[in-house]
Parts: sequence; structure tokens; C-alpha cells
Amino acid sequence: MAEAVSPITRQVTGGNGETRAPSVDMRLEDVEDCLIYDRHGVSIPFKKLYQERTSVIIFVRNFLCYSCKEYVDDLSKIPREALEGADIRLIVIGQSAHRHIQPFCSLTGYPHEIYVDPERCIYQKLGMKREEKFTNSANPSPHVKSGVFVGQMKSIWRAMTSPAFDFQGDLHQQGGAIIAGPGSRVHFCHHDMNHLDHMPITWLLQLAGVQQALDFSDEPKVIHV
Repeated sequence: MAEAVSPITRQVTGGNGETRAPSVDMRLEDVEDCLIYDRHGVSIPFKKLYQERTSVIIFVRNFLCYSCKEYVDDLSKIPREALEGADIRLIVIGQSAHRHIQPFCSLTGYPHEIYVDPERCIYQKLGMKREEKFTNSANPSPHVKSGVFVGQMKSIWRAMTSPAFDFQGDLHQQGGAIIAGPGSRVHFCHHDMNHLDHMPITWLLQLAGVQQALDFSDEPKVIHV
């Protein structure tokens, strides 16, 4: 039987031995009434996302960003039953106009909740970084498969072939992730320093209490008989 993982209080160790402890240096009072929009343009206050259940909320850069697209590709692999078993919500928030939500979900296969904050009200008030900062100690996202050149070419091509040519958000805005609720308590927060500084999905889910082991590799599975 797998060891029970205590959400919020347990440290998570990366493959290189680095230990990331949960951070709680964030308050939601200033953003709880900020409006977010669903794919139909219907608005709800941000606080609706975490009032009744624990929620893993991931803020992405613009929807044309290749690294965000590949990160959400892997989020789409999380089965609903894993989330339901832990009684948590998984939510992606972008910063584009709401009309870009459905094409982005069709592209990535993302089946879970998704909203946009087109004015970047929540991004700004929660202190999400603007501009990129790279350090020697930073670990690149395990969910990004494309190199920088190929990835940027993919982003440019998607922009050129989009029905409405735009960058679907501020190109300089970085994202992040929080685990919050029930209520306004923030259990964990992470601000991306650059487009590769995503919080590994398995770590986020572990901190939120998901027990099911998930595999995000694209390698074919070998079944031994």
C-alpha cells in the first residue's frame, strides 16, 4: 500500500535532491472579488474557485506559449477520478480573452476547469513575476519537451494561423501555482521565474493530497506478461 501523503505539511524532494517546502506567503483577500471568465464569457468572482474545496490553481502565460501548451498537455493526462478521489479541483487560469479558451482546450485536450483573467488583475495582485529571470540553480520544467528554437517556431506558427492574430496575453507575464481552500487559506504558492519554471505536476498533486501515481512520460508502456 502506498504511503499516505499529508497534504500541505510534507516537503517534496526533487530528483536532484533539492527539497521544496510548501510556502504560504500569500493572501487572497485582495483578489477574492476579481472577476474571471469561462469559455462563454460568463464571469464569476475568483473566490468561487476555492471556497468549498481545496483547489490546485495554475496560472499560465499566454496561450500561445509553447512551454505552457506542453505543460497543459500533461495536465490533461490527469484522470478525473484521481482528483475526485482526493476531493480537489484542478483549475487553469490564462490571461487571454475568453474566446481563446476553447481552441486552447481543443489543442491540448485539457478537460478540467479553465478560466481567464484578461486584465491580469489576479496575476498582478498576487505578485506573479513579469519578465523572465534565469538562474544556474533553476531546474527546467520536466513537462516541456520542445527546445527553445522549435518551441518558439511552434508559437509563431500558431499565432499566424489563429483566426484572430494576437499573442493571447502579455508576452512578458509569468505564471505560477497555488493550492488554496476550503476558505481563503493558502497552503502553497509558487511564482514562476521564467517560462520553464513550472512546478512539477506530481509535486503539486502530492501536496494537495492526490494518492494515485501518475505517469507523464510520452514513452510507450511495456506490458510484461
